[in-house]
Amino acid sequence: MSYPRPRFVREESWRYKRVKDAWRSPKGKTSRVRRSKKGWPQVVKIGYSRAKSIRGQHPSGLNEVIVHRPKDLEKLDPKTQAARIAHTVGENKRVQILEDAKKANIRVLNPGLKKPAEALPEVPPEPVTETEKAETELEESGVKVEPTAEDTTEPAEPATEEAAKKSTSTKSKKKRKTSK
Repeated sequence: MSYPRPRFVREESWRYKRVKDAWRSPKGKTSRVRRSKKGWPQVVKIGYSRAKSIRGQHPSGLNEVIVHRPKDLEKLDPKTQAARIAHTVGENKRVQILEDAKKANIRVLNPGLKKPAEALPEVPPEPVTETEKAETELEESGVKVEPTAEDTTEPAEPATEEAAKKSTSTKSKKKRKTSK
């Protein structure tokens, strides 16, 4: 039975922002990690290494092979190896490699295309209300539809002169405030 390896972190990296998590061997005279004190992180030792037969393998159990061109797929064994497309490969060649790998039944570890816009699903059109449906049907049949007062976005005219004065006075006050 194999036990999971502990997470090896640099001593006191959780305490100070300036000390990163990346493992560094503790060298201090009184270092608790170096002295393997209980409750402190484990020190990296040879006993934590994986078996030689599985070292460097992908978690799927297959050995990774970097592929630069479709011809490289011919050398792969689908039972023991998986292809990883090199990051320098363009989109056209990537598509060709993916097609050839599918024919040869070879697993590709990074099959994604570089342009994410094509992979996104199309956005469905906005739902149309019943009144808009009726208006479009009438327009198609040749009947003119005049917009109602509710449809217009322009403000209605004030009913009285006092209301008109108030609206103009508030506009001028707003202008004064902005000019200062």
